[in-house]
Amino acid sequence: MPIIIALVVVLLFFIVVIANIKIVPQAHAFVLERLGAFHASWGTGLHVKIPFFDRIAKKVSLKEQVIDFPPQPVITKDNVTMQIDTVVYFQITDPKLYAYGVENPISAIENLSATTLRNIIGDMELDHTLTSRDVINSKIRVILDEATDAWGIKVNRVELKNIIPPAEIQDSMEKQMKAERERRAKILDAEGEKRSAILIAEGQKESAVLRADAVKETKIREAQGEAEAILSVQRALADSIKLMNEAHPSDPVIALKSLEAFQKAADGRATKIIIPSNIQSLAGMATSLKELMTDVPQDEKR
Repeated sequence: MPIIIALVVVLLFFIVVIANIKIVPQAHAFVLERLGAFHASWGTGLHVKIPFFDRIAKKVSLKEQVIDFPPQPVITKDNVTMQIDTVVYFQITDPKLYAYGVENPISAIENLSATTLRNIIGDMELDHTLTSRDVINSKIRVILDEATDAWGIKVNRVELKNIIPPAEIQDSMEKQMKAERERRAKILDAEGEKRSAILIAEGQKESAVLRADAVKETKIREAQGEAEAILSVQRALADSIKLMNEAHPSDPVIALKSLEAFQKAADGRATKIIIPSNIQSLAGMATSLKELMTDVPQDEKR
């Protein structure tokens, strides 16, 4: 019997020891109380608490956490009521302060953010509110971070998720946006037409310049061709005269060339013909030349 009791006691001892061995996971912390008072904050690793004396008061996550608060009614400086919901990103930096600083930290952050939001929006008009999200976010974050330091919480970011103005304001804004879009569309159309007209005018100008250059080039080439033709004729004439001078033509040949020139002048296109005074002598010389040319073949036959 005593052996059985001893075994039971040993078994109970091991059960109690094992039950009081605690492992704290990564990015977590345990707040330990001893005899009802704060004793320690356990970090990541293996820990053993004293049975019946120690108690884990709170398990805290050290990760960054996100809270999406429901929309809050706020009034702007120009008396427009809007619905704004916020998103708060925070992280617990001191488990002890988080466990003992405030009864319900999340509810405290929600109420503090709503109050801060009303104070900030109350100093701004509607148009400024809609275009100053970054300014509002920064102001709320600074105020919340300072207030939650005593609770062991660090506020990293605050974002305005939605800003919902009244229905009539939304209708007015939509009409204004529609009118603005139509105005921009008309401006774009006008700029497009202007650009098109400019391009057409530039094209016509370039086409006219090209045509003028083509006409100019054609006339230049024609003039150059005519000049080259005249130069060629003059060169041929000069060469023929030179050849004739080098051949030392006789009087009959010169007379014959004169008759040929006279024949060309009398082809009917000339309106006036000047007959030289020695036309008879020229004719006689031509006859003599003809007889001379006739006698040469007869001598060859003999």
